[in-house]
Amino acid sequence: MISRSVLGNGVRVLSEPMPQMVSTTIGIWVENGSRYEAPEESGVSHFIEHLLFKGTRTRTAAQIAEQIDAVGGVLNAFTGKEYTCYYAKVIGEDLPMTTELLADIFLESIFDSDEIDRERQVVLQEISQAEDTPDDFIHDLFTLKFWQGHPLALPIFGSVESVNRIDRKLLRSFMAERYRAHRVFIAAAGQVDHERLVSDCQRLFGSIAGDGKVETIAPPSDHPMVLYQEKKLEQAHICIGAPGLSQVDGLRYASYVLNTALGGGMSSRLFQEVREKRGRVYSIYSFMSSYADCGSFGIYAGTSPEWVDEVLEVTLKEIGKVARSGLSAEELARAKSQIKGNMLLGLEGTESRMNRLARNEIYFRREIPVAELSAGIDSVTNDQVVALASSWFKPEQMAMVLLGDLKGKKIDSAVFSALS
Repeated sequence: MISRSVLGNGVRVLSEPMPQMVSTTIGIWVENGSRYEAPEESGVSHFIEHLLFKGTRTRTAAQIAEQIDAVGGVLNAFTGKEYTCYYAKVIGEDLPMTTELLADIFLESIFDSDEIDRERQVVLQEISQAEDTPDDFIHDLFTLKFWQGHPLALPIFGSVESVNRIDRKLLRSFMAERYRAHRVFIAAAGQVDHERLVSDCQRLFGSIAGDGKVETIAPPSDHPMVLYQEKKLEQAHICIGAPGLSQVDGLRYASYVLNTALGGGMSSRLFQEVREKRGRVYSIYSFMSSYADCGSFGIYAGTSPEWVDEVLEVTLKEIGKVARSGLSAEELARAKSQIKGNMLLGLEGTESRMNRLARNEIYFRREIPVAELSAGIDSVTNDQVVALASSWFKPEQMAMVLLGDLKGKKIDSAVFSALS
């Protein structure tokens, strides 16, 4: 049974006991990510995430690492477009100690100037690594152009220029504005006693102020385009995209089914048609990027430069088929079963349960029971799939980025006319 409490200052505490598990995963979540950064602040949320492990008023960075290692635990963090999470996974009996350690990191980090300079170099290396990984970099390129001019378009880790501008004053002022009680919650799953957790959190997090900056950022506008990015690579990388759905859209279950059937696994249409039947790619898949009020749908493929035309032709042909006719009864049933199976398998660990608790809190402000999710998936009809696909895959709103050594290859938006 999932429990939810609210501390006196507004910090929320959520837990899901899993008595059969020996571990507990606990996370401090902040409803703040790169979406809430001004252009001159780009990358600051991610930079803060790095720095909170670099020493507090009572612990050095080495002592933080030693304390979690001594109990065989894992301590980590991640930054998204709309949230940041600091989490740990430990044996259940070590949860009180771990909660106190996370609170110290979260509330008492000192942002030492030398550590800022050192960590700046780490983040710059992270940016360079991403740019040297073309099958990741192309997704950043696509988003940058498709939603250009909006904070959601910018990479989470910022740019070389923006990271070099970040200083201690910006870090501390940004954190003071955003890490406020109404944007913070603690989520735990595994060996956890909710009342004890609430008591510990009241003592450790009860001092966080409840006011702060309120965001009213409008969703981005879509920008259909075709972009070439020349880069000396063995492969050509392709990213095709279109408008998608938000996390809370009423048609989200239909989008899960469409995504799964089109490019969500080895039995998907794109994998079978482009890789298995023609051998023209090693990797091809579809994906969805969904946020509080907007989203995009995309397809990625990596192929040899001489096969770009063929891969595009087959991919667009399959998209067009789905937009016109949808899925066969067999495909519809298989996609539903695949989604439900993946969902249940993903709930076996305390880390995945903690993440699920948190994302439901962020986007729905309530628990979404597994039975409700299953019913939503089962309710999807082929008519819904057709309606969704035909509304997304229109030539005039499609976008594409090509990355690689393209040797003057010319492809423009006319390629999408195959969808008509």
